[in-house]
Amino acid sequence: MKEVTKEVYLKWYEDMLLWRKFEDKLAALYIQQKVRGFLHLYNGQEAVLAGALHAMDLTKDKMITAYRNHVQPIGMGVDPKRIMAELLGKVTGTSKGMGGSMHIFSKEHRFFGGHGIVGGQIPVGAGLAFADKYFETGGVTMTYFGDGAARQGSLHEAFNMAMLWKLPVVFIVENNGYAMGTSVERTANHTDIWKLGLGYEMPCGPVDGMNPVKVAEAMTEAIDRARRGDGPTFLEMKTYRYRGHSMSDAQLYRSKEEVEEYKKIDPITQVLDVIKDQKYATQEEIDAIDQRVKDLVQECVDFAEESPYPDKQQLYDVVYEQENYPFIPHKL
Repeated sequence: MKEVTKEVYLKWYEDMLLWRKFEDKLAALYIQQKVRGFLHLYNGQEAVLAGALHAMDLTKDKMITAYRNHVQPIGMGVDPKRIMAELLGKVTGTSKGMGGSMHIFSKEHRFFGGHGIVGGQIPVGAGLAFADKYFETGGVTMTYFGDGAARQGSLHEAFNMAMLWKLPVVFIVENNGYAMGTSVERTANHTDIWKLGLGYEMPCGPVDGMNPVKVAEAMTEAIDRARRGDGPTFLEMKTYRYRGHSMSDAQLYRSKEEVEEYKKIDPITQVLDVIKDQKYATQEEIDAIDQRVKDLVQECVDFAEESPYPDKQQLYDVVYEQENYPFIPHKL
């Protein structure tokens, strides 16, 4: 694994803090009805992304996930201002304001969504990996889904094909405990989701998803395996979301005391504790990071709010183009 240095810890802290504050601002904008539709926040799960990015090669590796998908593209290199604009439905967004919260996408940065169909991204991730193997790109696809999606039949089809063809894919279930609002204990007769890989003789195992170092270690091993041509791995990231499934979730299925207990192992706090214990930064330097994050989030909001909404004509321009039907010119 790449060494986890002082610089890595400082980057993890700044990145995870940005992701947290970016989404805190989204929650506020949602309450103001500036973000419409559904809004699923990642608060608490940031270590899963931070650790993975440390293990990935962003020049060729891909990522695909479900609809809790705002911060992953930021980590992959997408301008956060464009993501904020997409969430506000503005033409400067990643999909010109027509994708919204659940469909962030960037072909340029190899982030393939944002999928609203529960579990729909699992076979698509296997397909992306098939393309990498076919074209011999050397890339690996990180395919993320939640504990609720682990109950989808398409998972088994994708697992079977991935093992049969030794596809360069890492399947990651982010087990935050409750799917939409039903605990893992109530959805199956087993609680160790990673054991689903055993039926396919797929390397699999649990990972502390609240610690970016543990995530990086597991992801490095899985990515190296895939890149060697030895096929997929299935990892269960045991994590926790501090907010509801979506902004409309009343969270009646868990207690406030439980949430507070998990906040004691907040991934951002864990990283900050190491920075302070190892004297990687002074309080003044930490404060400077906090201010940079605050300023960047405000830049994103200003950019999004000052951007125009799409013109109505765009609805027709993004459908499809047919060469022998010239009456509706395609502009995009």
